[in-house]
Amino acid sequence: MKPKVTMIAWNQNDNYVVTAVNNHLLKVWNSSTGQLLHDLVGHADEVFVLETHPFDCRIMLSAGHDGNIFIWDITKGTKTKHYFNMIEGQGHGAVFDCKFSPDGQHFACTDSHGHLLIFGFGCSRPYEKIPDQMFFHTDYRPLIRDSNNYVLDEQTQQAPHLMPPPFLVDVDGNPHPTKYQRLVPGRENCADEHLIPQLGYVATSDGEVVEQVIGQQTVDQDEPGLEPSILDGMIRQLQLEQDQRTAAEQESAPSGPQNGEGTPRRG
Repeated sequence: MKPKVTMIAWNQNDNYVVTAVNNHLLKVWNSSTGQLLHDLVGHADEVFVLETHPFDCRIMLSAGHDGNIFIWDITKGTKTKHYFNMIEGQGHGAVFDCKFSPDGQHFACTDSHGHLLIFGFGCSRPYEKIPDQMFFHTDYRPLIRDSNNYVLDEQTQQAPHLMPPPFLVDVDGNPHPTKYQRLVPGRENCADEHLIPQLGYVATSDGEVVEQVIGQQTVDQDEPGLEPSILDGMIRQLQLEQDQRTAAEQESAPSGPQNGEGTPRRG
């Protein structure tokens, strides 16, 4: 196998360079002379994460697709801490990214199973205030591209960043309480009735009944033109309200020549 470098990082004071090679070794080099100082052995798969400590020039973090996270002392060529990301019933989770906190006391990692792993000193009590699972209910909504190659939400045909703020749900789509909904940007000051998501049951095209997150206000079943999905109807209503507010703001703003073009939008 021809060796290939998969990642490279300088340490905090630039005296050392660490390279990750596809033979699973990490190599520590003198950045001035190019001399190889250490081979760091421990990973069993390719490494794509190398993070230097924000102020300790001795410390380097590495993580890879083997699920291993190492803290190294690169001046001595030794490992100081090791964590293996084993997930019960699913094997190990590949680690895709890691970052140190500015104070160097904590670091966070993300893995292939959608987990955020937080390591550091002290107790984990502050993190117990939030749910273990947090997703947006719109995370898996399909996207399309318009004639200008801009990305749009398939159902509303709006740019995703212009859509109303989503609800926070767990991995099964169950909504979290109101206090967590206020964590979503754009919902911090919403009225309580806009922060109480409910579950609706909707039949899909193949007859399967699935749960979906809807708002507190539901569409009248006798209303003409009823949406086939309660969730889609709620999103359309929220989008309409937002468009009306935007139009009102534009009418009240002073008119003048506009330079450039914004993101294309279709009704």
